[in-house]
Amino acid sequence: MSYPNQNPYSQPPAPQPGYGYPQQPPAPYGPYPGGGMQRPPLTGMPGGVKAARVLLFVLAGLNLIGLGLAVTGLGAVSKASHSARQDDALAAANLGKGLLIALIVVITIFTVLAVALALQFASGSNGVRIGATAFGAATLVVSFAVFPLGLIHTVMGILVIAFTSKEDAKAWFNRPRY
Repeated sequence: MSYPNQNPYSQPPAPQPGYGYPQQPPAPYGPYPGGGMQRPPLTGMPGGVKAARVLLFVLAGLNLIGLGLAVTGLGAVSKASHSARQDDALAAANLGKGLLIALIVVITIFTVLAVALALQFASGSNGVRIGATAFGAATLVVSFAVFPLGLIHTVMGILVIAFTSKEDAKAWFNRPRY
């Protein structure tokens, strides 16, 4: 037989046995309903999901420290406003108290959300993942308002978004629950 085949319309020669790739054994799990092969069931929380959970707890702890500082500042401003004699100084003190109260409310909301989301990571559904991603984005936006002081929150917000957007996080939060 000559190479290449002189008659392009004839059948190609049969390959010799033993050459080529060996046959693969069938997969131990059945086909996935959407096509392709199904993943094996997850046995534990993936590392990226654990890291996002830890970051949420750390953010809550940092928020508690900031909350303590804001309450201390509110006490100092309130004390200063009682000793203010002029109308301008009193108005400035009242504005400062209002801003600190608003800051305390925002910090409290973010702290409660961080803890609530972190506690739901073990048994939560895809809504917890979406909530954690949105929380990371909100943390990122708020941290830009106080950027030099909020740099740690900026980095942690980015990491929470990254870790909850990965494929293993999607698989963890979309896993079947029994």
